[in-house]
Amino acid sequence: MTSTPIRILGIDPGLRRTGWGVIASVGTRLSFVACGCVRSTDSAELALRLRELHDGLADVLATWEPDEVAVEETFVNKDPQSTLKLGQARGVALLAPALYGAPVSEYSANKVKKTVVGVGHAEKRQVEAMVRVLLPKATPETADAADALAVAITHAQHRGAAQRVARFALLAGSGR
Repeated sequence: MTSTPIRILGIDPGLRRTGWGVIASVGTRLSFVACGCVRSTDSAELALRLRELHDGLADVLATWEPDEVAVEETFVNKDPQSTLKLGQARGVALLAPALYGAPVSEYSANKVKKTVVGVGHAEKRQVEAMVRVLLPKATPETADAADALAVAITHAQHRGAAQRVARFALLAGSGR
């Protein structure tokens, strides 16, 4: 009996560059589908930059039709202004798939690194190297795209446990 592949879109939000990566998951088997980066114009006003990110992600969603989406959580920078802008870009990364109708999960950077590399404080190059090991056909041209693929891999590894917990909660709530 073969399972139906689940298409997962991973998103690594950023105001300049938002990385995205799509994988297919069948059980524990993962395969690379596509990846890239949505860019915003540095010189544009913030609202227009956020719209560029939204429109780019909407195109990715329409093109690759993911079943589920995973977004990396924002880490806090030393500069509050940068943290706020990153948070706004992350809001767009959450909104676009929600408007598309896909369920969205969120993962911390440490959870992504621990899942993909085995160490919660791994370096970016270690993450990229493991993405290439886990998805040999992957062709990330930027660290942002590699990070997005790592987010998708993390979701593929953790989605089964999350579904079991949700089913248990549903059954417990129904009195069965």
